[in-house]
Amino acid sequence: MPIDLRSDTVTRPTPGMREAMAAAEVGDDVYGEDPTVNALEAEVAALFGHEAALFCPTGSMANQIALQLSVPPGAELLCDADAHVITYEMGAAAAYGGITSRTWPAVGADVDPDVVAGMIRPDGYWAVPTAAIAVEQTHNRGGGGVIPLDTLRQLRRVADEAQVALHCDGARIWHAHVADGVPLASYGALFDTLSVCLSKGLGAPVGSLVVGAADKIERARMIRKRMGGGMRQAGVLAAAGRYALAHHIERLAEDHAKAARLAEAIAPFGVLAAPVRTNLVPLDLTKAPMDAHALAAAARAEGVLISVLGPRIARLVTHMDVTDTAVDQAATTLTHILRA
Repeated sequence: MPIDLRSDTVTRPTPGMREAMAAAEVGDDVYGEDPTVNALEAEVAALFGHEAALFCPTGSMANQIALQLSVPPGAELLCDADAHVITYEMGAAAAYGGITSRTWPAVGADVDPDVVAGMIRPDGYWAVPTAAIAVEQTHNRGGGGVIPLDTLRQLRRVADEAQVALHCDGARIWHAHVADGVPLASYGALFDTLSVCLSKGLGAPVGSLVVGAADKIERARMIRKRMGGGMRQAGVLAAAGRYALAHHIERLAEDHAKAARLAEAIAPFGVLAAPVRTNLVPLDLTKAPMDAHALAAAARAEGVLISVLGPRIARLVTHMDVTDTAVDQAATTLTHILRA
C-alpha cells in the first residue's frame, strides 16, 4: 500500500470512530431534530467560546457561508493572495455571494496588520467598501505556518477600528492549538466567525462547522439550505466528528513530530520552502534539478504519494494513517530521489 503524504484528508475512520457512527442516535437535521448533530454543534461552539455552530458537509461550504454572513453582495473581502477561500474554492465567493475580493501579497502566516489596515476602504466615493478580513490558521499554502496570537489580536483591533468583520478559516486550527498551546477559546474570542474542519487532521470522514453568534448561525442555516447543504440523518457523520474531538486533538502532536522528521531528512537538499511548524512540509524545487511533477512521479514509482501545488512547489502532509515506520521509509525514498 502506498505511503500517502498528499493530504491529511485521506485518513480513514478508525475502528472506534466506525463504532460511534454505527451507534449514533439520529433524527432529521433539517428540522433540527438530530440529537447527535445538535450535540456536536453545541460542543464545538463551546470549545471556541461562541454561542452556536452549524454542521456542514464541507469546509468550502462552511467558509462560503461564513463569508456571506459578513460580506453583502458587492462588498469586499480582504485576504492574502494564497488564501484557501479564494484559491481553492472555485470562485464561490463571487459566484454564490457576489463578493469582491482584494488580496495582500502571500506571506503565509507572516501577516502584517499594518498592511491590512492600510488596505481597508470605507464606504463612499463609489469605491467598493471593505466588509471583512479573512485569515487562515494554520496556513495551507504557507506550509502549515501558525499565525501568532499577538498578530491575531492586532488584526482584531484593526477590524474593530474599521468596523469590519474578522473571519478565520480554521480548517487546521486544531494544529495551531496543539503547536502553540493557545486555547481554542482564545482563538474564538478574536473572530466574528470561524470555520473548523473535522475531516483533515482529526480524521473524520466528512464535515466542517461554521461557528459564531446565535443570530448569525440562524442565518447560516438558511444559507446552507440554499446551497444544497441541508442534511437529514446526519448524526451518523456528526458522531465521527464527536469521536474525533474526544480522541484525536492531542495526538496531532505526533503528526507534527513526523513532519519535523521528514523535514530534517530533506533539509540538506535545500528544498524546504519554510520552517515546519505543524504537519505540513512545503517544498520549493526552484533550485532543484527536478520539478515538482518529476519528483512526484519518481516518488509514486517507489510507493510514496506527494502533492504538486505548482510547477516547482510540492507538499508532504503527515497524518494519523502514516506510521512512524512509513515516515522513515518516505524519508529514505525522497532523499534517495533528491540525491540522484
